[in-house]
Amino acid sequence: MSDGSFAGPVRLNGSRRRTRTGSAPVPTRRDAPSAYLRGPACPEHSSGARPVAEFRVYTSPSAFPNPQRLRLFCHEKGIADRIDEVIYDMTPGGEQRGWRHLKRNPWGETPTLELPDGTYLAETAGIVRFLDGHFPGRRIMGDSALEQGQDQMWDDRIWVQILYRLTTAFHVLHEGLGHKLELTRNPQWGEHCRKEAIAHAGLVDRHLADGRDWLLGGPEPTFADITLCTAVAFSKFGPVATPLDERFESLDRFWQRWKQRPAFRAAYRDGGGIEELAGLAAN
Repeated sequence: MSDGSFAGPVRLNGSRRRTRTGSAPVPTRRDAPSAYLRGPACPEHSSGARPVAEFRVYTSPSAFPNPQRLRLFCHEKGIADRIDEVIYDMTPGGEQRGWRHLKRNPWGETPTLELPDGTYLAETAGIVRFLDGHFPGRRIMGDSALEQGQDQMWDDRIWVQILYRLTTAFHVLHEGLGHKLELTRNPQWGEHCRKEAIAHAGLVDRHLADGRDWLLGGPEPTFADITLCTAVAFSKFGPVATPLDERFESLDRFWQRWKQRPAFRAAYRDGGGIEELAGLAAN
C-alpha cells in the first residue's frame, strides 16, 4: 500500500458484491434472515474513473444501526466512493468476535475504520467526526461551534435514550444474534427499554412539531438527524417491532422526508431487512 490507498473488496457506493474477511463472496442463504447476512446493494456508477479509496471499514449488514449511521453519513457527505467495505457475517458465530477483528478492535464491534498507516478508529461518532473533518464539503456535524454542540447534544439524546434502548431490547428480548453471541435473555428489561425508547421519542416528536424539517432547524440534516433516521428505521425492524413513525406524527413526517433523499435510498437500497423498504431493492 505504498500509495496510501486500498484495493479493498468493495466500495460503499460500488457495484461489486460484499465479501467476508479473507473469503469468497458471502453466499445467499434462503433459510436465514438476509438482513443479517448481506450488506446493502449499491447504486450503479456513472461511467468514468472512480476515486481511489482512502480508507477501509470493517462493518456489518444493513440491518445493524451503527453501521447504517456511518453508511448514511457517507452518502450524505458524498464520500461513499472513498471507503472500501468489508462486511462481516454476523451469524451464527459472529466474524466480528473472531481474533482477526479483535486485533483491530478489542471490543469486537463494528464499524471499525482502518487508515492507510494502520491506525484504527472505532465508535461510530468518532469515525464520523474524523471523516467529516478530513474530507471537504458540507460539515454534517455542524459548521459553527454552536451547531456542533447542538448536534452533539441531540445525537447523544437520540443514541442513548432511543436507539441504544431499542438495540438493547433487540438483544435481550429475542436473543438478538443467537445464543452463541447473546449471553443474557431478559424480557422484563427488554420491555422496559422499549417503553423508555417510546417515551423519549415522544420528546423528540414534540421538538419537531414546530414545523422544522431537521432537529437543528437548518435546511439540511446533521448527524443527529442521521442517528434519528436510523433509530426510526431500526424500530421498524421485525424483531424490534416498535415503529416510531406510526406512533408520532412529526416523526412520521421526518421519516417520509428522509425516504426521499438520495443518500437514504443508496444506504438502504437492499431494504435493510425492513418490509416497507423492500421496494428500494427492486429499483
